[in-house]
Amino acid sequence: MKWNQYTIYTTEEAEELVTSLLFDLGITNCEVRDTLPVLSPEDAVLFEDVMPALPDDTGEAEVVFYLDDEANEAEILEKIREGLEEMRAYVDPGTGRILREETEDKDWVNNWKEHFKPFSVDDILIKPTWTDLPEEDKDKLLIEIDPGTAFGTGSHETTRLCIHGICRYVKPGSRVLDVGTGSGILGIIAVKKGAASFTGTDIDPLAVEAAEENAKVNGLDPSQYRLVLGDIISDPAVQEEAGEACYDVVLANILADVIIPLQKEVVRHMKHGAYLITSGIINLKEEAVKEALLENLELEIVDTLYEGEWVSFIARRS
Repeated sequence: MKWNQYTIYTTEEAEELVTSLLFDLGITNCEVRDTLPVLSPEDAVLFEDVMPALPDDTGEAEVVFYLDDEANEAEILEKIREGLEEMRAYVDPGTGRILREETEDKDWVNNWKEHFKPFSVDDILIKPTWTDLPEEDKDKLLIEIDPGTAFGTGSHETTRLCIHGICRYVKPGSRVLDVGTGSGILGIIAVKKGAASFTGTDIDPLAVEAAEENAKVNGLDPSQYRLVLGDIISDPAVQEEAGEACYDVVLANILADVIIPLQKEVVRHMKHGAYLITSGIINLKEEAVKEALLENLELEIVDTLYEGEWVSFIARRS
């Protein structure tokens, strides 16, 4: 099915009024495009490793909406133009120009799946659940993943770095804690590489659901994994459920500015001699994370891995 896509050229000042106008006309499938920061400056610090750079804020904005072929296009567009003109009495709606284009009907929620292809890390083949196993990879350790809306297909450099760490430091019978488990891919790989079990924590309930499903798809027994919803850095209930001094390996593929406070808390969950495998660290934050780890008297950095712009520190509890 083809849809008619319309772009209203307006201003950031008026974008909320423009979307409200559309809602009043029964149009709820709106998209706003501008260069306003999504986060406050304080919150943005936590995500600066992964947030894309935005162009300079020009004050301009675009509001995009869609109509099917059965809609009364001429009448709707006329009402929109009238509404934009009425706004000029109290706000600048910009040019108010409306561009019409034709677009294909797409499943935007699942459209990304066509770009997720099977790939290998060391002797491990990671493939989406909806594709067949390539004949040439039948001898590799198979991990099947459907991340849903959770972070973690395994293809990102930060996840690959953690997988390299798992292959080096997870031993048969290891107990593993995966902080910010996402799709559960790292904990699942750890178990497949011989770990006795993994405990995954995440602040996103959708991630916990995705990890649960992926653990089942990969044949893990319920005794081999445990998933906990919440923030292990600040939530005493999560800290208690995780347990004291009981893990041989802790995985933390998260943001640099989260790893820095995490390393103080996570030590008490590690056995003496256990390893902390960190990733998600852009090279601009390498020294800050390294300094934090070195200041922790219970941790010693034993390995540093690099891939592209990303860094992974492996530290050992004394």
